[in-house]
Amino acid sequence: MKLNHRLLSAVCSGALLTGLLSGCGGPGTDFDGTNQTTSDTDTLRLYIWGEYTGDELIETFEEEYDCHVIVETFDSNEMMYTKISSGDRYDVLVPSDYMIERLMNEDFLQPLDREVITNFDLLDPNIVGLEYDPDNTYSIPYFWGTVGIVYNKNTVDRADLEEQGWNILTNTKYQNRLYLYDSERDSFMMAFKALGYSMNTDKDDEIEAAYEWLCNVNNTMHPVYVTDEIIDNMINGTKDIGIVYSGDAAYILSENEDMSYYCPTQGTNIWSDAMVIPKNAPNSDLANEFINYVLTYDASYDNTEEVGYTSSNAQVAADVYGEGGIYEGNEAYVPRSDYELDEVFRDNEYLRQRLSELWIKVKAGGTA
Repeated sequence: MKLNHRLLSAVCSGALLTGLLSGCGGPGTDFDGTNQTTSDTDTLRLYIWGEYTGDELIETFEEEYDCHVIVETFDSNEMMYTKISSGDRYDVLVPSDYMIERLMNEDFLQPLDREVITNFDLLDPNIVGLEYDPDNTYSIPYFWGTVGIVYNKNTVDRADLEEQGWNILTNTKYQNRLYLYDSERDSFMMAFKALGYSMNTDKDDEIEAAYEWLCNVNNTMHPVYVTDEIIDNMINGTKDIGIVYSGDAAYILSENEDMSYYCPTQGTNIWSDAMVIPKNAPNSDLANEFINYVLTYDASYDNTEEVGYTSSNAQVAADVYGEGGIYEGNEAYVPRSDYELDEVFRDNEYLRQRLSELWIKVKAGGTA
């Protein structure tokens, strides 16, 4: 679900573009619970976020399993959902937590084969058994992290952050000096947390209060709404405060020693992206093998080294963060865990619709 700091081309290992376009998508197929099969048993179709794999992950898997991997990328969970719900066929998807819950609820996923996925015990216990899939029946974590504040240590008072948390975004001392990520979910999460509410609330009065809070930020602080460009801009010190996913924050901190990362004590979003297998996967056997392979130390290390997000492999994450690691001591790399006010997004159709409608109004000036 996340921004990615390296400007890589989309991976399409071993496949021509024409093969990608014709092989990943397919004719509409009903999700009737039947395990779909094709004669193309040596091909894996992976649908994943752009720039979200290590340099060697796909090629090494192809060599080890004597197979052919076709990779197609998406820009949003909603884009992925549109293709899956219209019947396009893939073997492995890597959506975010709330979207996985939606796919589960709408019966688009098949259970994983835990006899094949023998590396499950390598996972960080902080990211297994989440509420939407408590037994990891359908999902295996890929990356995880938090949403927090990257700030310039020379121009932003840490005491302000510790005292105000998300409300620093309303402190006019920092007017015209902040970036907000152009996302209704992340922005309303900040507002809900600043006001002491659950980020999964669907109470109309709390939604309205969060809307007014965001209108106040928009109209008094004049933030710049960004997506991928926030990474280079924060590295260059263009603004003093930016709302950033932790993996991108880790990269920003590694490139600019003036930057630091803070997760407000009001709580934040603990997010995860995980691997799942659709019910109509053409090659579910190879899909389970791929998921198990991604969990290995070498594959997980390759992924986190290149992409920068926290590995779901506990040993890899410890080595990357520890002495001599590529993100040694980087405070954004290791997510906060077991903090009672942090939450995982849940799928809620009413809240999803309301936030989408209100976010447009916030950026247009709202009513505040």
